[in-house]
Amino acid sequence: MKETTSTSIPTHTCVLMGLINKLQDDGAAKEYLDELAFLAETYGLETKKIFTQKLEKPDKATFIGKGKVAEIKSFILENKIDVVIFDDELSPSQQRNLEKELGKKILDRTTLILEIFEQRAQTAHAKTQVQLAQYQYMLPRLTGMWTHLERQRGGTGTRGGAGEKEIETDRRTVRDKIALLKERLKEIDKQMATQRKNRGELIRVALVGYTNVGKSTIMNLLSKSTVFAENKLFATLDTTVRKVTIDNVFFLLSDTVGFIRKLPTELVESFKSTLDEVREADILIHIVDISHKNFEDHLNVVKQTLQDIGAGDKPVILVFNKIDAFTYIKKDDDDLTPSTRENLSLEDIKNTWMKSLNNPCLFISAQTKENIEEFKRTVYDLVKEMHIKRYPYHNLLY
Repeated sequence: MKETTSTSIPTHTCVLMGLINKLQDDGAAKEYLDELAFLAETYGLETKKIFTQKLEKPDKATFIGKGKVAEIKSFILENKIDVVIFDDELSPSQQRNLEKELGKKILDRTTLILEIFEQRAQTAHAKTQVQLAQYQYMLPRLTGMWTHLERQRGGTGTRGGAGEKEIETDRRTVRDKIALLKERLKEIDKQMATQRKNRGELIRVALVGYTNVGKSTIMNLLSKSTVFAENKLFATLDTTVRKVTIDNVFFLLSDTVGFIRKLPTELVESFKSTLDEVREADILIHIVDISHKNFEDHLNVVKQTLQDIGAGDKPVILVFNKIDAFTYIKKDDDDLTPSTRENLSLEDIKNTWMKSLNNPCLFISAQTKENIEEFKRTVYDLVKEMHIKRYPYHNLLY
């Protein structure tokens, strides 16, 4: 059996494919595919073309219609495309059928995210979490991964006896690997739980948000450390914890993995110990990139993910970052059509429903340090208030 979970991609060109159902409009589909293109870029692929198709439901055999399969095949042959990426999760049979029809490597959104996580994992902990997610996703898809799996394994020396298919041997090997990785993560979880318990009485604050919203930059700003920050998705996988001091208040600040639309279930499960930093935090600082055209969707994805992992009821400081990069299209005075998100200025947004979403709600630029002192003061006040309530005998410190 091939002992790797990595998808081998020899070259660097791809096309994207998105299905538009009756509940979506063309604009939403374009936004989702733009994000998929960013994921592909993060992975190291250049997107040459984006295909879409409107279908009430996916085709059971190939996910998309036969005509669209033929259209994609013609394009990839003419342009020497190497990879086709689908914005939705494919079933094992759909993936096999598409690879047979197109003669190219097929990735779905989940596989692409798993591959990016594998690229980004630096520590043994993160690598173990990613490996577990990959093996869990791989198990039902084994028949599409190695061409030798359909051959019969005969002779002696196999646990299933003569005639056992190699696929059964490989499934057993993967299940054993999953069990081993789960045991390894249990031990890591215990160690990290002990570390969290040993952090004493300090209030714990966690930075959360959609991927690539500037959490690591804010972490560096508050903690005066040098956490890796990059304008790519999932720059941070491992949780970083720093002790932060603002005036006479001390607290622990953690920077966690960014969320994303359709975050694979396997990753949520395997990154349990990392997400525990969020679950066990006293305060969440929810960072939103207000310069992104889909920031409202991103905000809702994070809120839903927090609910899903059991952290939806914590005190939150809502912070709209990157106001220095915010742009809008000012309407002409005689334009009577309804304003859209693109027509709202920053002041318009501050005075609309956005301001009433959360209290406190702040607008900053971590890059230019605009409104950072107000941000620090807000964090200071909330941490201090919480510490006094929890440890009233420490009041003399303030």
